[in-house]
Amino acid sequence: MRIIRRFQRPKKEEIGNKANERIFAPELRLIDEKGEHLGVFSKEEALRLAREKGLDLVEISPKENPPIAKFLDFGKFKYEKEKEMRKQKAHAKQVEVKGVRLSLKISIGDISVREGQAIKFLEAGDKARIEMILRGRERAHGALAAEIINNFVKNLGEKIKIRTEQPLTRQDGKLMTIITKM
Repeated sequence: MRIIRRFQRPKKEEIGNKANERIFAPELRLIDEKGEHLGVFSKEEALRLAREKGLDLVEISPKENPPIAKFLDFGKFKYEKEKEMRKQKAHAKQVEVKGVRLSLKISIGDISVREGQAIKFLEAGDKARIEMILRGRERAHGALAAEIINNFVKNLGEKIKIRTEQPLTRQDGKLMTIITKM
């Protein structure tokens, strides 16, 4: 016997406002489409007034006593709310972890270039992963590699306020630490 499972789509997130018959409060404080306060009405009377005007009754502030409802075009209201949420989501900054790679034989000039890169990443609001990969015989000099990374982080700390998000760790031939701006 074969088992059949049907895929069910997750329901789309609804905007938290209730409209028309979905409002459960027995009494509502009404505001008309122009924003004028009309007073406290029963739910049935408010629904009748909304239908006469050809609009929907939308619960704006459900936590008030009695809840506040307004005459609106509910479809337009939902569209505006979703548009606002999409705009907020687009402007939200995603924090990324940017990498700065050092080597055991790095020169002083290259270190200053890498410090500039790290400062640029931190100023942009991102985290910086300082890493060093040891190859071949370099693996025997883990202490020297840790010292180079610690000096690099200390020099960065003198130029910009930083906080260590992840302390220096060693995994096989790779040393790594993550820092962020305070």
